[in-house]
Amino acid sequence: MKFSNIFVLAIAFMLASTTVTFAQSTKEKVQIADTTKTLTTKVKGITCSTDLKMISANVEKLKGVSICKAGKTGPTTTFEIAYNPTVITEKEIKTAIQNTGSCENPDERPYKIKQ
Repeated sequence: MKFSNIFVLAIAFMLASTTVTFAQSTKEKVQIADTTKTLTTKVKGITCSTDLKMISANVEKLKGVSICKAGKTGPTTTFEIAYNPTVITEKEIKTAIQNTGSCENPDERPYKIKQ
């Protein structure tokens, strides 16, 4: 009988501590999600898929940017960028896009943000 009481108490303690741990993890995830914003911007001057990759890689290098997802290549290409506004601003992200060199001529700055 003592063994079963100890066993039940041990199980109850494990469940209680697991619930507290999950509650803290969920709260931390909500705080992280609250600090992430999404910027959707249109960029002109992209001529090939390598341009998309170069811009995405350049933007993702920025501190505070977690994802830079490009749409299809065309006269105007849409980028969706997830970032932390407490670390980086939209203006800094847009500047990084426009300062990316083209794949044909790295000294050229052909990309323009469509207003």
